[in-house]
Amino acid sequence: MASAVAWRLHRAHLRRVFLLELPQPLAVRRRVSFSEALHHGHHTVEGVTASRVTRAGAIDEAWAHDEIAVLADPSWDAIRTRRPHIVIDAILAKRNLGTRRAEAPFVIALGPGFTAGHDCHVVVGTNRGHNLGRVYTSGSDEPNTGIPGDISGYTHERVLRAPADGRFVTTLDIGATVAPGEVVGAVGEMPVVARIEGMVRGLLRNGTPVGTGMKIGDIDPRGRLTEVDAISDKGRAIAGGVLEAVLADFL
Repeated sequence: MASAVAWRLHRAHLRRVFLLELPQPLAVRRRVSFSEALHHGHHTVEGVTASRVTRAGAIDEAWAHDEIAVLADPSWDAIRTRRPHIVIDAILAKRNLGTRRAEAPFVIALGPGFTAGHDCHVVVGTNRGHNLGRVYTSGSDEPNTGIPGDISGYTHERVLRAPADGRFVTTLDIGATVAPGEVVGAVGEMPVVARIEGMVRGLLRNGTPVGTGMKIGDIDPRGRLTEVDAISDKGRAIAGGVLEAVLADFL
């Protein structure tokens, strides 16, 4: 979702965008996540390229090449040194992990766990349904339901989760087709097993440390109809809400 937002802003000619990531990103839809730039140096999503930078001072170098900058900075230190006009909390933790309205002149938060006017200026709705992409200038987004989005009648069944703490290992990649009962990977001695037939739409990198219950991938029952290299409809809706907020309330 963060990459969808960055992509939309860049496409709207708001080109001075940088992303702060974990040193070992946890994005499962890696093909459409700019976090892949941390592994490859560069990564392109639907015609927009992001590049890895190793310090906040190098962000301008990415911008000079018309690229989004990606920096491993889990403490958000670059926020304090770069002093951006807009900060967007796109962690999607379903709770506030420390974002404050004083972080920037305009602070946007995605999803539940935030109150517009209190810990941010606006909230953008992330729950599928009537309020997806809605811009809240007061109050909060719908509470987290804990139920993944429905695709062809499947919700929890299509999500792959870590069965234990440890390191996720797999020989599969995004785009692989799996059957019910097929082993997708393992965490320690515990196998990760597909519960439905379909295409692996998202999957953590081999070797990523995980915690019990963490989302490590998802299976799309639509199979080959799945567009693993395209931003999702949900991502586009949320990104549209962010762009609306920026244009309406800040610029």
